[in-house]
Amino acid sequence: MKCVRASSGRNSRGSPPARIHAPSARIFSVRRGRPFRMSNIHSGHNRVRLHTACLLVCVLAAAGRAQSPGELFASGNTAYRDGKFKEAAAAYEAILRNGLASAEVYYNLGNVYYRQGMVGKSILAFERAAARDPGNDDIVFNLQLARLRTVDRIESVPEVFLLSWLRSITTIMPLASTRNLFLIFWGITFVSLAIVFVVRSSVVLRYGRASFLAGMLFALLFGALFGAQAALFQEHDMAIVTSSTVTVKSSPDPGSVDAFVVHEGLKVRMSDGVADWAKITLADGKVGWVKKSDVERV
Repeated sequence: MKCVRASSGRNSRGSPPARIHAPSARIFSVRRGRPFRMSNIHSGHNRVRLHTACLLVCVLAAAGRAQSPGELFASGNTAYRDGKFKEAAAAYEAILRNGLASAEVYYNLGNVYYRQGMVGKSILAFERAAARDPGNDDIVFNLQLARLRTVDRIESVPEVFLLSWLRSITTIMPLASTRNLFLIFWGITFVSLAIVFVVRSSVVLRYGRASFLAGMLFALLFGALFGAQAALFQEHDMAIVTSSTVTVKSSPDPGSVDAFVVHEGLKVRMSDGVADWAKITLADGKVGWVKKSDVERV
């Protein structure tokens, strides 16, 4: 997807550059409905039918005015460029409510939240964008920039080198690209295998076997990478603190002892839940309980 930059650099306040993705028919595919036919209403019909027909016309007219996802995306981009950040956020949020989540929508929504000073929601949107498009330079840059505005500085527990290395490998390319490469090499493997069994020429057999082995090797490689990326993408236990200041409790009880305090934008691991309470774990290993309304899953 092409990227249109409204401004090329950071402003004096450290705001993220206004990198707005243009709408794409590849992401937003809208089916055109058939024209509605309504029979004529004769003067001899009763008033109830007339009222019903008028109501139906009003409903259809309202439905006709509803914006498609592509139109909402374009209007959100326009509102962003015009500095109407609330209108832009409303447009992007409407797309997400329709179940059309993508890295581009979350990325633009993160920019909008950042401009409004909503650090927690901004980081949440950028995290969701990064989960769908790992390694995207624009997303990584703006996510890091938004994190600079957080209050908490948590020293994380050192991770095993192998696990850290595997996590870094998963950001080499987007999930969709890994899947496509896996399918391509898997197809090459099957085609090569078919050629080996069908063709009897020694030259064709030699090249067929070589392409089969190469296809199998790369199919396994990209298959493993795709599986690792998919596992990280499905990791539902990470959450972002969205309330400005949260007092973490030692147990799921408002009368329990205060454990520590966290602020918006902090990334935590959310596990158990009791009623409207959620158990969170910080990067340094601290554990406590917060209201579910104070955090939101990535």
